Amino acid sequence: MADIIGELRALFDDQPRHSAGIRLHGIEALRPLLGIEGQIGTVAASIIGPNSRAVRAILFDKTAETNWSLGWHQDRTICVRERVDMAGYGPWTVKSGMQHVAPPFDLLSRMVTLRVHLDDVSENNAPLMIVPGSHKLGRIPEVEIDAVVSRLGQQLCLAETGDIWAYATPIVHGSKAATRPERRRVLQIDFSGDDLPGDLDWLGV
Repeated sequence: MADIIGELRALFDDQPRHSAGIRLHGIEALRPLLGIEGQIGTVAASIIGPNSRAVRAILFDKTAETNWSLGWHQDRTICVRERVDMAGYGPWTVKSGMQHVAPPFDLLSRMVTLRVHLDDVSENNAPLMIVPGSHKLGRIPEVEIDAVVSRLGQQLCLAETGDIWAYATPIVHGSKAATRPERRRVLQIDFSGDDLPGDLDWLGV
């Protein structure tokens, strides 16, 4: 990964720096890296199989000026090309102009999320926190998430530049504000090996 970190940093230099997360779409130079033979996409393919495709990408760029925190939660939505009402899919939301919908949990459970670290992430620089095993519990009501965290415990996902963390997409996770903030850029990509039903289609990256 070391040889593409500089390429990725340069690719995102013109992205806004005053938002908690930038949803990425249409960056042609990113797509070869995320394909099944790309340096990032091959990791996802090794977990969910050769039909793996990148279906959503978000850039997190945390700095001393944008030092947010994110409470415990599950990722519950996918990004699609256009709204097509379908049984089992909903509710619908629009994020950064893109259509999102909550799919059946079975689909989420087969997905994998990769986090590519463009900077070191120490214990003091807002590492991702996960709740091991929580992805096996299905869709957890929000009012029950704190109890799940108390029961299963949590793990910090420390990283060095170039490291990739992979986790089940619906795992309970969060992030605190950095106690000693330094720039912390993370490219997060969701991958799926599933086709969507009917006329629903992934928006993709």
